[in-house]
Amino acid sequence: MADDWLDADQAMARLGVRAQTLYAYVSRGRIEAHAHPDDPRRSLYRASDVAALAKRKARGRKAADVAAAAIAWGEPVLASAITTVRGGRLLYRGHDAVELAGAESFEAVGRLLRDDAAEAAVATHAPSAAPTIRARLFADLAARAGEDRPARGRAPLMLAQEAAGLLDLVADAGAGRTGEGLIHQRLAAAWGLDALGGDLVRRALVLLADHELNASTFAARVAASTGASLAASALAGLSALSGPLHGGMAARVEALAREARREGAEAAVAVRLDQGAPLPGFGHPLYPDGDPRAAALLAAFDPAPDMAALHAAVVAATGQAANIDFALVALARTLKLPDDAPFALFAVGRTAGWLAHALEQGKTGRLIRPRARYVGPEG
Repeated sequence: MADDWLDADQAMARLGVRAQTLYAYVSRGRIEAHAHPDDPRRSLYRASDVAALAKRKARGRKAADVAAAAIAWGEPVLASAITTVRGGRLLYRGHDAVELAGAESFEAVGRLLRDDAAEAAVATHAPSAAPTIRARLFADLAARAGEDRPARGRAPLMLAQEAAGLLDLVADAGAGRTGEGLIHQRLAAAWGLDALGGDLVRRALVLLADHELNASTFAARVAASTGASLAASALAGLSALSGPLHGGMAARVEALAREARREGAEAAVAVRLDQGAPLPGFGHPLYPDGDPRAAALLAAFDPAPDMAALHAAVVAATGQAANIDFALVALARTLKLPDDAPFALFAVGRTAGWLAHALEQGKTGRLIRPRARYVGPEG
């Protein structure tokens, strides 16, 4: 039996539970199971899931411990019907995001996430004249956040239409001009891409549209919980996305790619590993078997030779699969996109999720206000 899997007796022993409890964990998606290869009537249970659950149980159920765990890749801290990661798949309201990326428009996926059919009104806001995509995104969302009314107490249809309009606004900010047609077509036209390149942009936007309660989405929900405008919530999400450990990860992947071009991919990877330095763009805590978003995007085009060599070198040295950050940089290099295009694709795509979460949070009428566990000096 592979070390990655346990039989029922082993799993129950490590967790200290009975069979009924083990089966309940499986049904709730907390432990992955599959049929035993030698006996389909029996099941095997993923060892890493069992270990993670056993660790949480060992910490006890003190409120402070539970809250601390939730903030660091723990169990979800908010109930949501929008997106989940389960069994290595990313699901948007029960639909596989990879399958949606195969055919659906980004606008259609935005409506799916929001659970509405609202279309954007004709755009009247010209993008700012800021010199970079990132600066335009911040300037245009900030302008709307300074003007728009709070979301609290407003009719759902009005908010849905406003959300669709904001998605158009960030698309135009990314393109640097107002345009017609679907969002991926507008970005493709602005970046001088053909139809094939435009379809790759569409795939990327769909795959990036939401990712459960990541840092930027949590920031957007916190803002929305105060009753702030949808634009203000999206701006909160954009602010969190801009950090180097989130949407700014592309710059770190670029740095690794430069090292690989200068020193050779295998040598650059070896140096990083010898130094204990990270290999950005590879591995993901939610996807121990590989990020399905990256796999789907990389399968849709042939990465540039230098990126393909880097990918092969990291996989050979570590066994870690590429994540979406690597795939975005590889896509930008292959299509010869502007330097900040990976961040732009991430921001435009994720705006769909921020807006959906802002609307969902607003419906709860609850303020998100966690407590701090004080560890400073006593007075």
